[in-house]
Amino acid sequence: MKLTHARLLAVAIAVTVVSTVGGSAATAGADGPRGGNTVVERLSGYEEDPLVISTTGSGQFRAQINERAQEISYRLTYSALEGTVTQAHIHLGGKAQSGGISVFICTNLGNGPAGTQACPAAPATVTGTIRPADVIGPAGQGITAGQFSELVAAVRAGATYVNVHSSLYPAGEIRAQLGHSH
Repeated sequence: MKLTHARLLAVAIAVTVVSTVGGSAATAGADGPRGGNTVVERLSGYEEDPLVISTTGSGQFRAQINERAQEISYRLTYSALEGTVTQAHIHLGGKAQSGGISVFICTNLGNGPAGTQACPAAPATVTGTIRPADVIGPAGQGITAGQFSELVAAVRAGATYVNVHSSLYPAGEIRAQLGHSH
């Protein structure tokens, strides 16, 4: 079967539309899908656990992993939350699972480690760099304080998620599983 330039272009556009509209997007770096250095995910109430949340809130989490430097640079954006933002974290937990906190991204509750930044009111962007000292656990799930390589392995395995908690939904209003494709 001979494909014309127009047909190839139509196929390329269709693939792009399907991958763009299909929900979360996980982008891998040069190391392949599970060993990638770049993670990009969309946050939604539909990924919250144990209860799915119907909310106007949405967000995006972008992270660049640099294992040599032992750093993860990130950018979290969120908007249209139905509650007032209270905190945001990276948790250890698979899809449809809740898990313990690995890293505080921001908090307005005074419950984070020293130096944890405040969460700005939505719409907002929070940026930062995660280093071994920022990894707090969860020890009960096998990651102890400072175990940066364990956090990176969990992200690459699709076993972590980021979520934004709010006054209306204290357990989390929007969430995205990290490091996997849907």
